[in-house]
Order: sequence, then C-alpha cells, then structure tokens
Amino acid sequence: MKVKYDEKLYEAQQRFFESGATKEYAFRRKQLRILKEAVKGNEKEILHALYKDLHKSRAEAYGTEIGFLYQEIAYILRHLNDWMKPQRVPTPLMAQPASSYIYREPLGLTLLIAPWNYPFQLLMAPLAGAIAGGNCAVLKPSEEAPHTAAVIEKLIHDHFPKEYISVIQGDGSVLVPDMLQRFRFDHVFFTGSAAVGKKIMAVAADKLTPVTLEQGGKSPCIVDETAHLDLAARRIALGKFIDAGQTCVAPDYLLVHRSVRDVLLQKLKHTIQEFFGADPSSSESYGRIIHRKRFDRICQLLQKGTIITGGETVSETLYIAPTILTDVSVEDPIMQEEIFGPVLPVLTFDRIEEVAEIIDRNARPLALYLFTQNKQTERFILNKIRFGGGCINDTLMHLSNPNLPFGGLGGSGTGAYHGRYSFQTFTHAKGILKSNSRIDVSFRYPPYSRFAERLLRFLLK
Repeated sequence: MKVKYDEKLYEAQQRFFESGATKEYAFRRKQLRILKEAVKGNEKEILHALYKDLHKSRAEAYGTEIGFLYQEIAYILRHLNDWMKPQRVPTPLMAQPASSYIYREPLGLTLLIAPWNYPFQLLMAPLAGAIAGGNCAVLKPSEEAPHTAAVIEKLIHDHFPKEYISVIQGDGSVLVPDMLQRFRFDHVFFTGSAAVGKKIMAVAADKLTPVTLEQGGKSPCIVDETAHLDLAARRIALGKFIDAGQTCVAPDYLLVHRSVRDVLLQKLKHTIQEFFGADPSSSESYGRIIHRKRFDRICQLLQKGTIITGGETVSETLYIAPTILTDVSVEDPIMQEEIFGPVLPVLTFDRIEEVAEIIDRNARPLALYLFTQNKQTERFILNKIRFGGGCINDTLMHLSNPNLPFGGLGGSGTGAYHGRYSFQTFTHAKGILKSNSRIDVSFRYPPYSRFAERLLRFLLK
C-alpha cells in the first residue's frame, strides 16, 4: 500500500487535474460525501489509533478530531454551491458600460502536511477545503503519530484514486524538502512548528509556491479582577490540559490580576482533581506526551519556579501530570518558547497595561483568551494586542465555529482556513470585467482632447 511519490504519480495527478474532473460542483460534493462516509466507516480504527499514539480518550478524540471534521464537511456541503457561483461586484464609472465578477478557480495540485498533536483532524480538515476548492492533493501525515498515519493511508487508498488524492509516508524533514525541490505544487498547506514552517517556506520560495502556515506561539490567558472565577478555572483547565497540553491554541501561560490570583489558583487545583481525579495518571480522560524527546524537554521546564500542583512524571509511560507553576519570571526558559505540554506558568499583574507589555515580548500569538466582565478591558486587549484569534470568557471554542477564520499572523502563521476561509485558501479569486460591445466611449482613446481630460478628472477624482 506504500506509495512512492515520483514523476509518474506527479504527472498522473497533473493530468487528472487538467482533465477538469475535479472542477464540477457535482464531483466536489460527491467526494466530500465519500470522505465523510469513509471516516464513519473507520471510526473505530481512528479512535484506536489516536489512543495508541496520544492516549486520547474516545470522547476527546471524537470531539476534537472526528466530530470536528464532520461539522466542517457538513458546513462546506451546505454552502459550496453558493461559494462556487461567480460573485458580481460593482463596476466604476470609468469602465462603464460593463459588469464585474469574481470567479473562484481551483489552484491545482496541493501538498498538505500535518502535525502529530491532532494528527487526523489537522490533515482531514484542510483536505476537505482542498476538495471543496476543486483541487488534487498529496497528504503527508506525521510520522510521529504512526498509528493514525497508517489509518489515514488506508482510508484514502480505499476510497480515492491516487491520481486524485495520494498519501506519502516517511520522515518529513527529508521527504518534504525533497518533494518541494523536485516538483512544482500549486499550494502548500503546513501545520506545525514555526521552525519547520520557516524551512518549508524557504524551500517553497525557490519555485514561488504559495504557502499557508498554521503554527503556534505563546498564547496568553488573561484573567482580570472582574472575571467569574469558577467559570474561568473550568475553561482554562480544559483548554490547557486537553491532549495533555499539546494543542497549538492551548493557553500557554496565565496572566492573572494580583487581587484574584490565590483564589483562582485554588479553583484551578480543585478543577484539575475534578476533571482527572486524585491521580491523573490513572484517568482515561488524560493524555500522554507524544515521545521521549518532547517529554524530556517539558521536564526541563519544570526546573524553575514553584510547583503548586502536579509536577509528577513517569518516563516509561511519557506521563506528565497537569501542573501549575508559580514564581515564574518573564526571563525564565518556560517563558521564552511555546511549552506544548501540560504545564501552566502563572504571572500576575496590577494594571492591564502590564499585560500588553508582557505579551509583546514574544511573537504575535496564535490565540489569546480573556476572562473579564469589563467592557473597557475587553476593548483595550482587542485593540492593543495583535494575535490570530481567540475567545472572551472561554478557551479553544473559536475553533468550533466554521463561520470564523482560523489562522495566525507573523510568527504564528500566514493565511487562514475553516468554513468559507478554507474554500478561499484553496482557490484563486479571478477577477473578470465583461464590457458591453455595443457601446464604445471615445474619450478612452487618443488623441486626447481637453474635454476628455476633464471627463477623466471627473471620473477618477
């Protein structure tokens, strides 16, 4: 079943796209339905693979990986016909008599590269967008989640011809640069770390291949003195410790007003026990770290600060307990890089202006979360701080709304997807002006008279 991506397969995919088969609405709709039914038919295998790779519970895996994809496909199916229609836009007086339209055109052959933390959803959701856009696709699952990668390969192989959608397995650090150097893709969609994203963009630049980067960063969670603390504790704990903290939009660190710090920390400790029990290592609702290298890196971050709950580690099972860390400085290593694990460092502030100063020390975050009942604080944060997206009085849930774009800026990524934004990412907006051939205004042509100049000045002022 292993597929080697060579010139023969590349040319087959190019021919399939050029045949026009992918462009029709009926074809796109059919393929999206096939994708959904294929996932339904393999749910058991997908859930088992996610458990083996990341110790994800069935409920968490379904909600964040499979159910998320079902919702995305359903939304696309409801709206695809309207998105594909030419959009009429106004035409300026200078170009009259005419009408203007935007046509959304498929890009061609796309390369989709997935990370290991949500290894199913973060490959399949972009694929739904690529299918909706009328493209062919090459999928590169993460080799660090091998069980899920194997299920994805079988699912795609069993339901789609390889000249339409193919799956390539192997070491991404070797395979992806080689493919980008040898072949001209029409778009690359990458989800992963900023360090790898930079390398992909650099290689893709040689062929001027456009790239969408969905990365990460240090996403802050701010709690002011007006917040509902019971609600904040539950939603922060959920956002931070789902998938054992290995979520690109997880709250990376907590900024809490000094006056409510101690109360919030007590509520967080209680919530962690409520969610995962006195011993989270025995909880079926709590995940594991993906591999030993990342486990060791997170353990190193526990060396500075005061652990007020958690801190237990088991190297044999790659277990790190849900951990809250206080007495942390902005200069400490844990505040210099994205944690990507179940450790929540806590800093305090007295004035909201301090929050902006701390956040600005790092690259623009992919997400930001604010817990407040103060509209002035809300306006200050939204207007002052640049970030990809986020929530007020919640965490993670902006991802669940297909009406919202999801993406970063600066160090946290380029481009956006989900819902219509996926369709737009995987299509080209072709602008067309249709001019009236029965009327031809003379002032457009030389030799230009003074009247023509005055008319141009009036029309183009």
